[in-house]
Amino acid sequence: MVTIKDIAHKAGVAKSTVSRYLNGGSVSKKTKTKLDQIVSETGYTPNTFAQSLKAKKTKMIGTIIPRLDSFATNTILASIDEELRNKNYQLIITNTNQNVEHEVENIYTLAKQKVDGIILLATVVTQAHRKAIADVNIPVLLLGQSADGLNTIVHQEYEAGFKMGSYATNLGHKTFLYFTVLEEDEAVGQLRSKGVLDALKSSPETTVEVVETSFSFSKAYEKAMSALTETSATYILCATDNIALAVMKAAHTLGLTIPEDFSLSGFGGYEVTSIVTPTITTVKYPYEELGSVSVANLIGLIEGEDSIRNLELPNVLVKRESTTSYKKSSI
Repeated sequence: MVTIKDIAHKAGVAKSTVSRYLNGGSVSKKTKTKLDQIVSETGYTPNTFAQSLKAKKTKMIGTIIPRLDSFATNTILASIDEELRNKNYQLIITNTNQNVEHEVENIYTLAKQKVDGIILLATVVTQAHRKAIADVNIPVLLLGQSADGLNTIVHQEYEAGFKMGSYATNLGHKTFLYFTVLEEDEAVGQLRSKGVLDALKSSPETTVEVVETSFSFSKAYEKAMSALTETSATYILCATDNIALAVMKAAHTLGLTIPEDFSLSGFGGYEVTSIVTPTITTVKYPYEELGSVSVANLIGLIEGEDSIRNLELPNVLVKRESTTSYKKSSI
């Protein structure tokens, strides 16, 4: 590998002269011409990592994700990676497997690796999270969970839930089953769920059964296998597309047909929901936009811009084959 020392030796000048030349400093026209030729011949490229260390910036961004088997997470990460590459930053990814303690540990670990900033796809926000963010003293941007006093970018969760709940009641259904997740998850377990339930209960003479399950496909499938044999709901809403897919599989196993036996919808807008049969009604979230917006705002924070505190991204209802108007012949 060609070094600055090699370039200096070939040109017969001091290393400091080569360094000044590479950084756009003042050198004589004759020296510049000679160095231009040597750099071209040797194919020399500056060690940007070493340069960033000297400048006390590593041009590295850390990300903390809750799990690897998530369409949403992977779509966001792909967008983040592309945006960072365009801005000459490197991406470091750490996974927590939805372990809250690991989230906090990874904040400290990434800070020790001298990243310039951290993007955290948070599951919850605890006092331990807040302490870690304060301790590391570098910009940290939270995605998906709002938290007072911290920089966050979130989806309009309540609005999404209310949108889907209103759509379900407008189809004439009165008996609902809602698969939700742990209430500790503020975005999905609280805000999204509240939107759904507020809309369903605002319609007269409706009954709503709420079943708590997991983001995990296999666990949601097990819960659905039990719930589907006992429910009389004509419309089943699921807190995520992954749960909706688990319910669809359980329905197939039990010999039930969608939407003839019950309508089904999810949240997320996962690509697979447009591939399965029937295609699944969902609320589509702007995951790619979330990734690009997060990079722009984190770099702004790194460069000393004012805190963003809380941004909200809108979503859109996508109506597909898995939902239909209520019919008396439904179960």
